[in-house]
Amino acid sequence: MKDLYNVSASPHTFDYESTTSIMRDVIIALIPASVFGIYNFGLKALLMILTCIVACILTEYLYQKGMKLPLTTGDLSAVVTGLLLGLNMPVGAPLWMGAVGSIFAILVVKMLFGGIGQNFMNPALGGRVFLVISFGKIMADFTVPNLGISSPAITDYIAHGALAVDGITGATPLTSLKAGGSVDILNMFLGNTGGTIGETSAFALLIGGVYLLIRKVINWRIPVAYLLSFLAFMAIFGGKGFDVNFLGAHLFGGGLMIGAWFMATDYTTSPISSTGRLLYGLMLGIMTGVFRVFGNTAEGVSFAIIFCNLFVPLIDKYVRPRSFGKGVEAYE
Repeated sequence: MKDLYNVSASPHTFDYESTTSIMRDVIIALIPASVFGIYNFGLKALLMILTCIVACILTEYLYQKGMKLPLTTGDLSAVVTGLLLGLNMPVGAPLWMGAVGSIFAILVVKMLFGGIGQNFMNPALGGRVFLVISFGKIMADFTVPNLGISSPAITDYIAHGALAVDGITGATPLTSLKAGGSVDILNMFLGNTGGTIGETSAFALLIGGVYLLIRKVINWRIPVAYLLSFLAFMAIFGGKGFDVNFLGAHLFGGGLMIGAWFMATDYTTSPISSTGRLLYGLMLGIMTGVFRVFGNTAEGVSFAIIFCNLFVPLIDKYVRPRSFGKGVEAYE
């Protein structure tokens, strides 16, 4: 009997990474975009982010307490949901709206489907789309007030944000572009433009994306396939060909960067195989292009990701590696 082996259920591999450590890395990766968003929009942006985080944590805690379920608020997943939703909010939206979106994201999208790992769409995106559908006018208003301060003090920047103090007002660059206007892609890359709290600086989001790649929290296939297929679609159907300014504006504008690096790569709602991830990224790029070129709005990232989330089970069913054999594709 001593020579008997102990056989357990698969998987038989072990990884020291935990949900908490992964979520911690995502939070760290979002710090540059968060700091820049607060710099751009002032204390109201910080309050919106904190409101969304607190609302997400409380909703998850109260639901699990009420249903007598094990508490999972310590794994930081609710913090990540709140942070992402806060960064996807316009600074002009009232704080209660961020709280409502957070409650919907956690209660409806996450907990009612079984909690972390069971949701069929990204909770933060679900919360944002719920708000866009319910309060479309407010969620589409990215106007920054021009304070007209001739000699601004540091307190003005802290309270109101750099965009308000410097007098940068009006529509987002993508809205201007769709209306036939011109944009400054350098300002879009750096973040000196209007938009939601966390989407303005493509540079800050790229820093976070590279950090996640280095830490091996995300796989390169989804964001790279997403961005490249989107650029190809816009070059073919955007009406401007390979115009660098046009393609750069669409690449750095809107929620594309935060969506590609932080939302499309969500473990639960993305494919598990390497080929599946490439196919998923391709679908995301095409759908985002369809929404931006042929849709009524200048955006489209949120709806594209949620739409493609619905195809992930189908992708995993038909595009999966064999268990054994030569040249087998690994789950990376």
